[in-house]
Amino acid sequence: MKKEKVVLAFSGGLDTSFCAKYLTEDCGYELYTAIANTGGFSKEELKSIEERAYKLGATEHASLDITQEYYDKSIKYMIFGNVLRNGTYPISVSSERIFQAIAIINYAKKIGADYVAHGSTGAGNDQVRFDLTFQILAPEIKILTPTRDMTLTREYEIDYLKKHGYEADFKKMEYSINKGLWGTSIGGKETLKSNQTLPESAYPCQMIAKGEETLTIDFKEGEIAAVNGEKYDDKVAAIQAIEKITEKYAIGRDMHIGDTIIGIKGRVGFEAAAPMVIINAHKMLEKHTLTKWQQYWKDQIGTWYGMFLHEAQYLDPVMRDMEAFLQSSQQNVTGRVIIDLKPYRYILVGVESDFDLMKSDFGEYGEVNKAWTADDVKGFTKILGNQMKIYHSVLNKNKK
Repeated sequence: MKKEKVVLAFSGGLDTSFCAKYLTEDCGYELYTAIANTGGFSKEELKSIEERAYKLGATEHASLDITQEYYDKSIKYMIFGNVLRNGTYPISVSSERIFQAIAIINYAKKIGADYVAHGSTGAGNDQVRFDLTFQILAPEIKILTPTRDMTLTREYEIDYLKKHGYEADFKKMEYSINKGLWGTSIGGKETLKSNQTLPESAYPCQMIAKGEETLTIDFKEGEIAAVNGEKYDDKVAAIQAIEKITEKYAIGRDMHIGDTIIGIKGRVGFEAAAPMVIINAHKMLEKHTLTKWQQYWKDQIGTWYGMFLHEAQYLDPVMRDMEAFLQSSQQNVTGRVIIDLKPYRYILVGVESDFDLMKSDFGEYGEVNKAWTADDVKGFTKILGNQMKIYHSVLNKNKK
């Protein structure tokens, strides 16, 4: 009898290693494993994960590189929208999951899989992101989640793998680290408390820079065009170049406290040197090149866009509407931003742009006006205050 095919989203960690062995040994499925790389894995790491998959019984393993797609369909718009969840977190790892889920389910459809599986537990956001994406894009393919459904302990999974002849170093690391193109998340015992922070040693990138340096980022219609004067057509490479420069200053670190999709509060540390510098540099350029109301509505749209992306709503058509708005808003966001890098911090020095709205013939703030007279301002102020004057006049009459 022909075995049914299952595709497992495989990272090589304990949960997905257990799932791989369980799905082949106990369930008798023909196992296909796949990892969707969004820029967080080296060639050596991907090779190691592939070897692990075959040792666990995979018939075939696929490494799906979706880094460019992740930039084109997510990071670009997060930059346009200056997306920082709760004003703090550039939704580094959580924004990747939807695109990983899309890649996995497309691979499952390509090989004609009967099932798709993931190793998420029942306590986090990722289970929703994977399930929802799978259900929408391939409702005919059944979802298997052994770790969640069996409510397994770490000890049970390790013991199971040992009994089935699979040995690996599953010693629990003191810190859980997830690295990607758009930043790194860090979880540990401190993030489970409300009154503690991560120690210096928990961060993958240490402060090794000596002295200070100036970084320039050129934007063209909202996208990175050059770094320190070097032009980049490849936007992924541009982000990586900025990361290489900024990470040695140990900047972009913080603690994110947020509301999860499943309704509980969550806390995670992160370091995102390049994303934080890029977003804040981009926002500064926008302050000079966009009107007041463009900035206002971009803030609203950017906040909603980030929230929907975080909460697995990427496939809702309203996201395409928001992306169209964000794209349109970038027509004049072109220019250079100058940043001073210092240990553990950075300073946005200023901008140079042909679209700088401060460089106009109308006047200089606090200095001189060139487009109106003193009487014009007196009349404007009188009309501007009409509604407030009427309100207070009525209020005073009714107090008598």
